[in-house]
Amino acid sequence: MSSQTTLTQFIIEQQRNIPGVLDSADTENVQGETQKKLDILTNDIMVGALDWTGHLAGMASEEVDDPIPIPIPEQYPKGKYLALFDPLDGSSNIDVNLTVGTIFSILCCREGIAASLDDFLQKGADQVCAGFVLYGPSTMMILTTGHGVNAFTLDQDVDEFILTHPDMKIPEDTGELAINMSNQRFWEPPVQRYVEECMRGEEGPRGRNFNMRWVASMVAEVYRILTRCGIFMYPYDGRDPSKPGKLRLMYEANPMGFIVEQAGGTATTGRERILDIKPDSIHQRVPVMLGSKNEVDRVVSYHRE
Repeated sequence: MSSQTTLTQFIIEQQRNIPGVLDSADTENVQGETQKKLDILTNDIMVGALDWTGHLAGMASEEVDDPIPIPIPEQYPKGKYLALFDPLDGSSNIDVNLTVGTIFSILCCREGIAASLDDFLQKGADQVCAGFVLYGPSTMMILTTGHGVNAFTLDQDVDEFILTHPDMKIPEDTGELAINMSNQRFWEPPVQRYVEECMRGEEGPRGRNFNMRWVASMVAEVYRILTRCGIFMYPYDGRDPSKPGKLRLMYEANPMGFIVEQAGGTATTGRERILDIKPDSIHQRVPVMLGSKNEVDRVVSYHRE
């Protein structure tokens, strides 16, 4: 085991290199979605695991309306980081035993203060760390600190995450797309055009065949892209004009966009880079298109036309 890198060792080494950067329940969440019991349980576990560490000035969760303060009175020390998380991504898959996971994002805050709402409303480009955990056949953590992407696999014999996939890269070209075709009739024309061209295969304007995937779990979709390329799309659709997208900027789009860009891919709404969006709320929704650079760029070009 001495030749293997553990997650703990990796983070300590990163800190040395970058000093100061890494020192159904019958209820609805704020988005009006029915919460499963496991959604609530995982949220409580996340909060309980983080509030006492002394590293955080505050937290925000997809499952909770407002930012979560570090316990008051001054039970625990406050640090200079903010943690934002989707405690259980893909929870609709629980009943059918498919892959679910946890997504997280880390931002800086003024050290030693109680974070305000405005402290959370930072662009995705300001993230100092992002990652996600897969609860699948093996438990894995995919992590970026702004210097590439690395994946760690849980070794239950030693109770440590071991570096198993160093410096992950997304090829610029791909023949796979992940999108929910049941929403096709609601998409904007640029997305309709792109998907239709892919589906026409060798006989169409692209001159080659594409495979389609859809797991309804963003962590699974992005991990597949990291390991064998692809494009993931959850575009704007016209069913509800009050909702510009399905996925949440702060808990899903930003951390996944950061990871994908650090692996050489691209992350966009179709009209702008995801990491450049200035949030107007901690539960803001956006369209998401991310993955292999050349395919994402093609979708963006269709939007520009």
